[in-house]
Amino acid sequence: MPLSFNTRREFLQTSLLGGALSWTVPAFVLETMNNLQAEALNASTAISTGKDNPILIVIQLAGGNDGLNTIVPYTNDFYFNARPTLKQDPKQILAINESIGFHPNLTGFQKLYGAGNFALVQGVGYPNPNRSHFRSTEIWHTGSDSNRNEKYGWIGKYFDHDCEGSDPTVGINIGQQAPQAFTSVKPTGVTLTNPETYRFLNSDRNESSGNSTEKVFRELNQMSDLSENSDSNSGQTIQMIGGHSHREDSPVDFLERTSLDAQVSSDQILNVAKKSKNLVDYPKNSFANELKLISRLIAGGLPTRVYYTSQGGYDTHTNQINSHNRLMQELGDSLFAFCEDLKQQGNFNRVTILTFSEFGRRVSQNANGGTDHGAAAPLYVMGGGVKGGLYGKYPSLNPKDLHDGDLIHQVDFREVYAGILEKCLKVKSQTILGREFTPLNLFS
Repeated sequence: MPLSFNTRREFLQTSLLGGALSWTVPAFVLETMNNLQAEALNASTAISTGKDNPILIVIQLAGGNDGLNTIVPYTNDFYFNARPTLKQDPKQILAINESIGFHPNLTGFQKLYGAGNFALVQGVGYPNPNRSHFRSTEIWHTGSDSNRNEKYGWIGKYFDHDCEGSDPTVGINIGQQAPQAFTSVKPTGVTLTNPETYRFLNSDRNESSGNSTEKVFRELNQMSDLSENSDSNSGQTIQMIGGHSHREDSPVDFLERTSLDAQVSSDQILNVAKKSKNLVDYPKNSFANELKLISRLIAGGLPTRVYYTSQGGYDTHTNQINSHNRLMQELGDSLFAFCEDLKQQGNFNRVTILTFSEFGRRVSQNANGGTDHGAAAPLYVMGGGVKGGLYGKYPSLNPKDLHDGDLIHQVDFREVYAGILEKCLKVKSQTILGREFTPLNLFS
């Protein structure tokens, strides 16, 4: 019979973290578990609201989102000349001001922006941009310069410097492999895919099960496969790009392997997901399902500080218009529902949502009805503590101001990271990023 917990303290006291794995894990891990349990004895935070640590949610728009058709310069002649068939109808644009507006399908973004919970950072990139999916993703994940290779991720460095002794679920990635952003000296975090690959051996979704917790996860993940509407050329699998977050043969690798069998983190996550409920209706798509799961875990009071997930499909080299329109609908509607869910939980004010894409697209459309890899693009930050509005300057589309057909960035992405590290996660950004970047002040 599933246990019922009213507080996180009760959960930790009675969970497998309490020592049920003493026969499988090293002594140093047991010591950590004992310390966590001791801390839990002094905690009284209610699971339903979880009003303690701030939470960062990082979402990669994987494949290279077309920023020009997301935040549309609907009065700019250069835009219309460069995109004779891909241009958006200016009459349908959701105007932000007299020169730019949201894609017509981003009504969710428009509502969040109007409520003052949405920061739009224009023209984000880095010097000497790289157009390779893998290399540019690596740069974004590590916070490195384009001419320098960095092993550890910016979030992984945060784990190393500021999360020592934390629960393994301090970082949760929803995906098939941990992102390089999580790569750290002391491996931390849990990667959760779907129940079939994470815990449950039976992959038949239609077979009934007596385990109600399993049913919850099957319901949450029933649309986790590629959408039937996905274009095979849309770059859906770009979201798989990641990094090795663990050193080979480290003690924590051993713990991670044995914990799957002993179900330490999985039982913790599954029980929390089962116990919690989504309070609003979400769209029917795989990205929304991932946000539904994150919402339940937040409501359940997991001590997670960083969640990471992605929405794939943005590598739109061919036949872009239909696939990108669909992605915009899924992105805006799913994130709006997610934010509404967090508000009803009472958790919206402690959550910051950062979205990014490894690069934008080129200004001019190509001969195949799509766009090729570009450089600068807009970035979005949402949350109850976010100071909404426009940040940075929209890049010039004048051909004489482009660099080899690409937009020139106006804001270094590490200025955004610095602002989030300083104001959201409350840590020194210079320690994490390796040098000083002026924090972008995105918070009220």
